[in-house]
Amino acid sequence: MQIRPTNNINTTHAVNLQTRVTTEKATQSLPVDQLDISAAARSMEAQTIGGARADRIADIRVQIAQGKYETAEKMDLALSRMFDEIA
Repeated sequence: MQIRPTNNINTTHAVNLQTRVTTEKATQSLPVDQLDISAAARSMEAQTIGGARADRIADIRVQIAQGKYETAEKMDLALSRMFDEIA
């Protein structure tokens, strides 16, 4: 480790205010993210929250918790569907 004398350190530095103003203007003109949900999507959401869909989701959660959801038959079916999509 080297220790150097501090007499070579400049204590004042010029500040470029123009750059700062330009940066502030640039951040103000950035586009804003926006999400629009269609009426059809809202309708689908309402259907999935209540009714048979919610019952199906609850049933699958119970099967997963009990360790009964992933069976050999379901894996074979999933693989078969995946190969059908590829072909």
